[in-house]
Amino acid sequence: MDTTPKAGPKAARDDVRIMTLQSHILEQQAHHPQASGTFSWILSALSISAKIIADKVRRARLENVLGSVGTENIQGEVQQKLDVLANDVLLRTLGGREGVAIVASEENEEPVILREEVEGVPRYCVLFDPLDGSSNLDICGGVGTIFSILEHKGNGASVQDSLLQPGYKQVAAGYVLYGSSTVFVLTIGQGVDLFVLDPSIGAFMRVERSLMIPSGNKTYSVNEGNRKVFPEGYQRYLDWAQSNGYSGRYAGAMVADVHRILLKGGVFLYPPTKKAPEGKLRLMYEANPMAMIIEQAGGKTFAGCGQRVMDIQPTAIHQRTPVILGATDQVALVLAHLEKDSGQHA
Repeated sequence: MDTTPKAGPKAARDDVRIMTLQSHILEQQAHHPQASGTFSWILSALSISAKIIADKVRRARLENVLGSVGTENIQGEVQQKLDVLANDVLLRTLGGREGVAIVASEENEEPVILREEVEGVPRYCVLFDPLDGSSNLDICGGVGTIFSILEHKGNGASVQDSLLQPGYKQVAAGYVLYGSSTVFVLTIGQGVDLFVLDPSIGAFMRVERSLMIPSGNKTYSVNEGNRKVFPEGYQRYLDWAQSNGYSGRYAGAMVADVHRILLKGGVFLYPPTKKAPEGKLRLMYEANPMAMIIEQAGGKTFAGCGQRVMDIQPTAIHQRTPVILGATDQVALVLAHLEKDSGQHA
């Protein structure tokens, strides 16, 4: 089977078949006769979760579930009411799937063990950020869900051994963007496909196949409010970009920013700072799944000067990392400015 990503938008428009996410999952399973269907049920649970969360996001102000709950998560961040609701939806939906052995959430201090390994039954670990960018909810901005799926090691492996796998071992990754429409982006290591929720029938419809990130887009996405505390290489890149006709685009939610780059090109930066020298984004819940998507779409991802995100060996569930990702040409320009300082590491 040829697993090379094909040219994106045109290939999708040439495909006149009506294809739902559920049909897409079954189609992929048909290409793997050895598949038991366990993995497909997990993707189905994520699809159901996305529909429920999309509805809650859409009705958030009407149902008075905006604002914080007055507590902090393990990351030290104030939890929004919908953070908690979305987290609960995912835990309950995935908890009903036989193939899920362990779930880990950005909102929970410890992973949740759902099932012990059974000989001959494939099991998986699902990691997720239930509601990325939730502070955008109060102003009706874009928010999203990010997920990563790993094979459960089994054979008596500890929870840490099963979860702390480098990103290149991910079986699948994706995100859901809750914006003007609800978009589900998925890769299972054979390119990136995009689905949009049709509320009239309650199904995600495939609208793009084998997406490829366009090159040549002179756009960067970064929180420039922190510019003065970025390492010099990043500041030098921003000086260069602004002197060469680049535009800044920053939505304040990784899902929204990465989605724009996936479709339009450009580069996304989340550098280390003096306050967060290890970076701020979570490796397991945000950086790794987004890195898999971007690389499957022909882009590049790095945690710093020369270090690929998905090659990092994680040492903690809530580990943080700097991130540079986007179109190959634009990422190369950022790295060139970082490398000018001998021995500089992002």
